[in-house]
Amino acid sequence: MEPVYLFNLIDRHKSWLSTRHSLVAQNVANANTPGYKAMDTLPFARVMERSALDMAGADPMHMRPSPGEAMAAAAKPAEGWETTFSGNTVSPEQEMIKVSEIRGAFTLATNLQRSFHNMWMSAVRT
Repeated sequence: MEPVYLFNLIDRHKSWLSTRHSLVAQNVANANTPGYKAMDTLPFARVMERSALDMAGADPMHMRPSPGEAMAAAAKPAEGWETTFSGNTVSPEQEMIKVSEIRGAFTLATNLQRSFHNMWMSAVRT
């Protein structure tokens, strides 16, 4: 039987969503802090590209993580809609849109994981 990497992918996506949610919460908490620059994560597709495995080692079958894997969920300055006179780049409206996107993506990932798990269990029982 082949290993199933879908569960690992979903877990990585949920971890990325948690990181993004923490940054959004940090942005909202600092919405009135003078000079604060809003932060966001790299898109998940870029995270996956950065964390791809490269073939390396003494044996061609050995694999090691790429150097970018440690920076997979690195924060970057967010492109804000506005900058206030105090230099703050947090837009509460934009942050609430991000929260909605995160919630939808997390719900989708959870439902996909549940459905795949149910399908897997049905296949094992037969």
